[in-house]
Amino acid sequence: MHPGDTLTLLAPLSGPIVPIESVPDTVFADKVVGDGISIDPTTHTLLAPCDATVTQLHAARHAITLSAAGGVEIMIHVGIDTVALKGAGFTARVKEGDSVSAGQALLDFDADLLLREAPSLLTQIILLSGETSAIVERASGVATAGASRLMTVGPRRRATEDASRASSAGEAGASRPPRATVGVTSAVVAVPNPHGLHARPAAVLASEARSFAAAISVELGGRNANAKSVVALMNLGAGPGAELRITASGSEAARAVARLVELVRSGLGEDLSAARATTDAPEPTAAAPAALSPTAAALSPTAADPAPRAPRTPDDPRRLPGVSAAPGLAIGPVCKIDPLALEVEEHATDTEAELARLHKALLHTRLELKQLVAASGKRVEQAQIFSAHLTMLDDPDVVTRAEVAIVEGKSAAFAWREAVMSSYRELARMENPLLAARANDLRDVGGRALRHLAGGDEAQAAPAGSVVVAETLTPSEVVRLADHGASGFASVLGGATSHAAILARSLGVPYLVGAPASLLDVEAGTTAVLDALDAGGAALLLHPTGAELDAYRGRLGARRAVRERQEAAAAERAVTRDGIRVAVLANIASADDARKAVRLGAEGVGLLRTELMFFDRATAPTEADQIAAYQAIADALGGRPLTIRTLDVGGDKPLSYMPLPAEDNPLLGIRGLRIGALHPTLLRGQLRAILAARVGAVRRVLLPMVSGLDELREAKQVLEEERLRAGSPPVELGVMVEVPSVAIQADRFAEEVDFFSIGTNDLTQYTLAMDRTHPRLAGRQDALHPAVLRLIEATAQAARRRERHVGICGAVASDPEAVAVLIGLGVTELSVSVQAMPEVKSKIRELDAARCRELARAALDLGTAAEVRALLAEGARPG
Repeated sequence: MHPGDTLTLLAPLSGPIVPIESVPDTVFADKVVGDGISIDPTTHTLLAPCDATVTQLHAARHAITLSAAGGVEIMIHVGIDTVALKGAGFTARVKEGDSVSAGQALLDFDADLLLREAPSLLTQIILLSGETSAIVERASGVATAGASRLMTVGPRRRATEDASRASSAGEAGASRPPRATVGVTSAVVAVPNPHGLHARPAAVLASEARSFAAAISVELGGRNANAKSVVALMNLGAGPGAELRITASGSEAARAVARLVELVRSGLGEDLSAARATTDAPEPTAAAPAALSPTAAALSPTAADPAPRAPRTPDDPRRLPGVSAAPGLAIGPVCKIDPLALEVEEHATDTEAELARLHKALLHTRLELKQLVAASGKRVEQAQIFSAHLTMLDDPDVVTRAEVAIVEGKSAAFAWREAVMSSYRELARMENPLLAARANDLRDVGGRALRHLAGGDEAQAAPAGSVVVAETLTPSEVVRLADHGASGFASVLGGATSHAAILARSLGVPYLVGAPASLLDVEAGTTAVLDALDAGGAALLLHPTGAELDAYRGRLGARRAVRERQEAAAAERAVTRDGIRVAVLANIASADDARKAVRLGAEGVGLLRTELMFFDRATAPTEADQIAAYQAIADALGGRPLTIRTLDVGGDKPLSYMPLPAEDNPLLGIRGLRIGALHPTLLRGQLRAILAARVGAVRRVLLPMVSGLDELREAKQVLEEERLRAGSPPVELGVMVEVPSVAIQADRFAEEVDFFSIGTNDLTQYTLAMDRTHPRLAGRQDALHPAVLRLIEATAQAARRRERHVGICGAVASDPEAVAVLIGLGVTELSVSVQAMPEVKSKIRELDAARCRELARAALDLGTAAEVRALLAEGARPG
């Protein structure tokens, strides 16, 4: 786009215009993909906003990318999380490569289907070419498809252009700082980052350096790196405390050096307050257990991240040792993949054509990565990883290496592969494991672009149930192969802090890293057992004997047999060995959940999460809708007790059709019962629906996010008014204990309620002052922290004095290892996830209540959750 040129984009849909910052998806709201505008559509045919070429049409047809005049790239993304529909509800009217005119139909979508299946219809019009262009004007109000001007795009002013304009404007009346036309070198500046200049701080430094009209380098120990190259900066190997000098030449040299020195000293975007902080990996957390299957199962919690390579044990040549990066056990045939193993021609004769092919492939890869970021939805880790890949894709050192090779007669595909592999090998040799792990990300980026250059398939395939082995595995490969049913991963390179390992843990697929190089010599199809259960003794066992296979399959089978026995006894009551009965109820969200819960032994429903019927729709459900839903659940329960919690939204659970005021701390703001005070008609309508449903046994109303007696009394008055109008019999009323103030005043609350339900998820986050949605803090939250246990005990004692029953509906109730201490604290009811019920009931039958009380007293005197769990591991066994 030339200076002074602008491009007008027309509205592709009719409907209210919504600021991109208000979109209920952080990937769009935080402009990770790019700046733009959102429309809440009232029409259902997407129109071209300008004359353009269709660059990409996503396989799910929910997103389309257009290339317009001046290199402007636009992505239009219909709805939120609509990629999960896999094309259902979308009909494309164009294909990739088509030239389209402003107002031409691009695709149609079934709004009714999308409203049922996706969180929102909000459609985002995103400017992808933010490096060279910017939105200079944007509309507001209501748009008309094909007629309203939505936004105007102009060229982004680069620093050199600004300087040129300032120079031509003359010097009259202006006081300007002197410009450097010769080299400027900083004093020594020490790297304050705990892990040195790894990927994230290097990306921040390179990004800032690119904004200056200057040639900038960073020197360490006699070696220099291009400050605008992430790879070059990481290759310096600058650890914590490394002494750097920054040198620049050009019109903005002095400004550049001053700014970059300031950035380095401040930590380049990292939090320097915690000595162990790292932006490349979250705190080690317990991995979610993988589903048991004949080929794979996670049988132990994730250990803390170990060193990237385990010691060799040459006793058995079939046994390839490694380190568990994601725990579990897998049995299956070996499948070998390599993202850079595509066959390509080495030489080419048309240099200009090859250079054009390279940059076209990089453009396609950039758009693909931006769409991956957009499609990540709530998977924040994936969005962050693919965003980092975007930075690596345009690394000037890698691109220049490829361009030089092309000029020397190599094909674009060959030159790119060699440039990537050269930088990859340099990073992989780094002593800093965080930097070495980032080599994997560069390989991932390189493989993506190589597929575009070589015209290969989207990616190499792996049969379902196979154990994938490779020199290294990339994050996108882990996600893709797990989605297609790979039972496990093993690689020579990589570590437990790599992005691939992070994703494998989150997906519940076992992953072995640090295997010997002989792993790459294993023949495809070889039967293997991947045992990643133990962090230090993990290994890949090749050619297992029949006896060994029987033993491993026996371990999986034993777990399945235990589950079958638990389910067979699920209908029996949960009574401890010394005769104390504990009611085990279910946490549910639907009639289907209720039916399954009854099959698995539920004695009723301890928590009906009514908010889930308010999500995934354009408007709130009517009273008739709610009555029908509650009645279906009551019918499924067949006379068992039903506890219905009133609407619990806000905080980390927003509703798209019920906007709330922006809050600095939404988890401490308008949420739970406070929504009822803000929208009283919503609360009254829900209470009327609850009272109208015919429940065969006990009907309880549960109030969420109560923090004070005044809130409780106001809600009680509303309930009583609606009950009297409806002529309904009295119902039991309870409060969620999820705010410490309620636990501390439990004796006062017990005078005014019929029961307590302790929500340990929120109670833990508010007690420990840790946002449970925070990726760095979630792993440190544990409801078995002694401070939380003391609040549970206080609530149980207050309930016992007033003869109120007290239950727990938080996640800890579903943890079999926690059951003993909860019973010991006086909890008489556990409301658990449907799947957990048979195991929890079985656990209760193994316990002695008197022994549980001893354990609880001991746990209250401990200092940490880890100490409590250690106590339970030793003392909660039957005996």
